[in-house]
Amino acid sequence: MNLRHLVPLAILAASVAGPAMSQDAKPEAATPAPAEGPAQPPAPASAATGASAIAPPPAGKGQVVFFRPSNLMGMALSFSVHEGEKGIGKLGNGSYFVHVAEPGQHLFTIQSEVTDKLTLEIDAGETYYVKQTIGVGVVAGRPRLTPSEQVEFERLKLKASSKKPTDLKAKSDKAD
Repeated sequence: MNLRHLVPLAILAASVAGPAMSQDAKPEAATPAPAEGPAQPPAPASAATGASAIAPPPAGKGQVVFFRPSNLMGMALSFSVHEGEKGIGKLGNGSYFVHVAEPGQHLFTIQSEVTDKLTLEIDAGETYYVKQTIGVGVVAGRPRLTPSEQVEFERLKLKASSKKPTDLKAKSDKAD
């Protein structure tokens, strides 16, 4: 086989491996999101968008629906979402959980090899949607949190997470 035959094979291999390397097959998902800094807040859910499986938040509170689409990449992995040091929910493959919060600014984190952060300004009476995806890491998958929409959540038909979240370990515990 000469060099002329290797070039088409390399192009074919790159086109097959490309979408498999990202949890989402969309080209924009292949671009890594910045790991730090505030992200664009998701649009609040509107009552005019139709019926939802998610009940409205309690009076005077807002809520965030964290969800993870079902995908072969990283299907055995699950990740705890944290607010501060406390685990507020855990996402496995094809699952979601709802976090009720006081109005105001909230910083959510998720970690594996690296920590991804998402800052949201939560308003009373509003529901926000955040999608968790997995990117390629050196040793393990790298979880990411990105703002999403109610229609994407409803399209996926996910199951409620029954996994118990874990809190972040204090820095003194990590030295052991």
